[in-house]
Amino acid sequence: MKPCFSSNHWRSAPPPASVTRREVLRLGVLGALSIGVFSLTERAAAQAGGSWKAGVARAVITPEQAVWLAGYGSKRVPDGKLHELWAKVLALEDATGHRAVLITTDFQGVPREMSDRVFAQLRQQLALERHQVMLAFSHNHCSPRLGDDLGDYYPVEEEQVAQVEQYTTQMETKLVALVDEALKQLSPATLKQGAGMIGFAVNRRNNREAEVGELLAQGTPLKGPVDHAVPVMTVTRPDGKLEAVLFGYACHPTTLSFTSWCGDYPGFAQLALEQQHPGTTAMFVNTCGGDQNPLPRRSVLLCERYGRMLAQAVDETLTKDLQTISPKLRTAFSLVDLAYDKVMTRAEIEPDLQNANPIRARWAARLLRRLDAGESFATSYPYPLHAWQLGGEMLLLGIGAEAVVDYALRFKKEFGPGTWVCGYVDDMVAYIPSRRVWEEGGYEGGSFLYEYRHPAVRWAGDVEDRIATSIHALVKKVRA
Repeated sequence: MKPCFSSNHWRSAPPPASVTRREVLRLGVLGALSIGVFSLTERAAAQAGGSWKAGVARAVITPEQAVWLAGYGSKRVPDGKLHELWAKVLALEDATGHRAVLITTDFQGVPREMSDRVFAQLRQQLALERHQVMLAFSHNHCSPRLGDDLGDYYPVEEEQVAQVEQYTTQMETKLVALVDEALKQLSPATLKQGAGMIGFAVNRRNNREAEVGELLAQGTPLKGPVDHAVPVMTVTRPDGKLEAVLFGYACHPTTLSFTSWCGDYPGFAQLALEQQHPGTTAMFVNTCGGDQNPLPRRSVLLCERYGRMLAQAVDETLTKDLQTISPKLRTAFSLVDLAYDKVMTRAEIEPDLQNANPIRARWAARLLRRLDAGESFATSYPYPLHAWQLGGEMLLLGIGAEAVVDYALRFKKEFGPGTWVCGYVDDMVAYIPSRRVWEEGGYEGGSFLYEYRHPAVRWAGDVEDRIATSIHALVKKVRA
């Protein structure tokens, strides 16, 4: 059936409301900071001629060897490419010399073992601490495997294991080199932000995929929470050149499920923006799309369409009066322990050796090998959290892996305008349910942690509380 889209499904966002001087006085100092008024330190820096410095670097990361494609729980050998895969780096330095680096990639997932090695090298070689670096991945399913990410998903073939290890090592070296290059490119820039909106993301928990096209054609409202905002940040040089545009969207990049290298809709969106703005680097972050799918899907035509639509939403935002971000940067990071509901015992694992699900059977065999080697299982997992305050105008939160959309909606409400909530940062941990999703169960909130190599099948019910408490502590620190 030919897809049909209602106008409500693809609407654009209204421009943000302005803030009056009276409102600033009413809100007071802390409120003024949250909506973008200079602090005394920032005003002094601006009067002294201080500004942002920004550096950008990029490199192709499409494998030259036949590394299998990541995701979907099966062996997927590459058979070509629609376009290149990329890693891109934006380095920032504020008026006082404080630095932060955002790495965006077209990877499906970066395992903790890999990102930890990258962070260690950045610290040793470039004096960057963990709180200064976010490593984001789009979660694109037409990208290569890395390290032991989703390792139990795939049948074991020694040649493939060696290729994945080799490629992963190459990528670690390449990411560090890119950060070094971006830092060397630091030069004066102006940062601005705004937001658009586009509606192709659908809550997959509340809408049957086979029915979405017909519902949209009928104009029937879809169900479930979504975050259709498209946050946008621009990096512009003193001569007016648009050096980089950073943008986000909360949706799985799973329009495609074939075996060609491709960045899915974020890849097409970045290509479109770079074609429309020659010399500009477009960078994408996935903003908590764990329970969101691009629907309808499963065709290159739809994938290109979603990419163009997202690029258009960004482009339309660029025509608005964007909010200038003052040159002040504060960064904070923490690891919060997310508890498992119940750690598996040997007696509970052994029956799964015969499980009809090959992923679960491989998981069981690996856990038993660990027990046989004398290991014991942890009762929790360290979960990465970032908070970056850019001026008084923009708060960039980074949280690990496949967080559901509730996290973005909650933190944007709690921390106010200019808040970005980026999922899929640093570590492909697992699905991260809110309390609501945990109580509902299902794929994102139920007993599926085994797919992510954990020694348990479900998180404890207080996951959202633990994350929120830690995020609030980080935000308090960077807004102090």
